[in-house]
Amino acid sequence: MTRPRSWARPARRVLSAVATVLAVLATGSFALAQAPRATPAPVAPGTVLHIIAFGAHPDDCELDAAGVGAKWAALGHKFKCVAVTNGDIGHWGTAGGPLALRRRAETEQAAKILGIETEVLDNHDGELMVTLENRRKIARLIREWQADVVISHRPNDYHPDHRYTGVLVMDAAYMVQVPFFTPEVPPLKRNPVFLFSEDRFQKPNPFSGDVVVSIDDVIEKKLAVVAAMPSQFYEGGCCDRPAGGLPTDPAAQEARRKEIRDRFATRFASTAERFRSGLREWYGADRAPSIRYAEAFEVCEYGRQPTKDEIRVLFPFFGTAASPAK
Repeated sequence: MTRPRSWARPARRVLSAVATVLAVLATGSFALAQAPRATPAPVAPGTVLHIIAFGAHPDDCELDAAGVGAKWAALGHKFKCVAVTNGDIGHWGTAGGPLALRRRAETEQAAKILGIETEVLDNHDGELMVTLENRRKIARLIREWQADVVISHRPNDYHPDHRYTGVLVMDAAYMVQVPFFTPEVPPLKRNPVFLFSEDRFQKPNPFSGDVVVSIDDVIEKKLAVVAAMPSQFYEGGCCDRPAGGLPTDPAAQEARRKEIRDRFATRFASTAERFRSGLREWYGADRAPSIRYAEAFEVCEYGRQPTKDEIRVLFPFFGTAASPAK
């Protein structure tokens, strides 16, 4: 019996694959799958918005977006902070499960102050990795929230957890629409607008403040959130233990609280100064000079690319978008 030549079996496999492709083309399935989809209409004014913000640790989202979160919530919109790690090494004097529980409680107190929702994922602080499992988790959270806007870190940052949170969210920016990626949660019909929160890193490219929002009316809430996270700010977090240790007498404790409040008030004011031109663009030349505190965001290229009019609908703080009924 003559044995087939060595090239015959691979050749038959190639021919079989070609026949399968031709059969798919004949049924029109391939053409349907590749047909361009109609672009969904922008979010309509008056719609209840759903915004989800990802921070690497249980304080990052609050520092970056507590102001806009409080403003959205006050108008009846739905805002959620997600900490992608549990923060279990984020203190100079304690770590592990007790610290993770403490920091979760701090985020819950912050959420009460702001009128928002919060969630802490059970990834170890300092160990976040860009994995398929984590990409699926982020995509599911965005879908479950039915997000119109997604906020995260940029992927160029001093902390690996910040960088990888940004990468994971960007990796989900397209996949949230793909039907058979995590098919247990239906895909979004409209790709959200993905935004980066402010940072000061310059390489490979500096942060651009595409959207700048006054938070003067909610600054006390944002400063109250700072006070509600003593493990990170009053006590110094992982690396900023107060010189001489924590104060013990009441006068020194009050001085420490004032020091922290003043430091963060200056930080939040610096955003308004840095993006004063952006405030003029969004609020007009008459109002912009009087704005003291702000938060700024950069539009990510990977999600929905909003027009300026749609940004005004998504950020109904500039005086031109209707508020939803509560």
